[in-house]
Amino acid sequence: MKKKMKNYLLNIIAKTRKPQGFTLIEMVVVIAIIVLLILIIAPNLVKQKDNAGSRTDEAFKTTLQTQANLYEDDKDRKGKAINFENMYKDGYLTKKQLEKSKKYTVSHGTVKKNK
Repeated sequence: MKKKMKNYLLNIIAKTRKPQGFTLIEMVVVIAIIVLLILIIAPNLVKQKDNAGSRTDEAFKTTLQTQANLYEDDKDRKGKAINFENMYKDGYLTKKQLEKSKKYTVSHGTVKKNK
């Protein structure tokens, strides 16, 4: 009698339990939603990265222009040739700025980005 009662109770418990885990359909829906969100967000992230790069370049160009103007004024070099190497030697640029300045040229006191 005890065995029958035990089996009966186990059967009731087994029937009332909810299945654990996700079904395949639920997983596919979740993955599809995630992919859709990535497709919506990804182009904006690429644009933001490009904008940040161009703003950084513009800010660095402005810094170089300011340093070139200071160098011209301090060294009394108005109208004379200026180069970034001399600006570095005289302490107007850091080594890191000198390395980055290879993308730019200075002509008649105006800094321009190389093409």
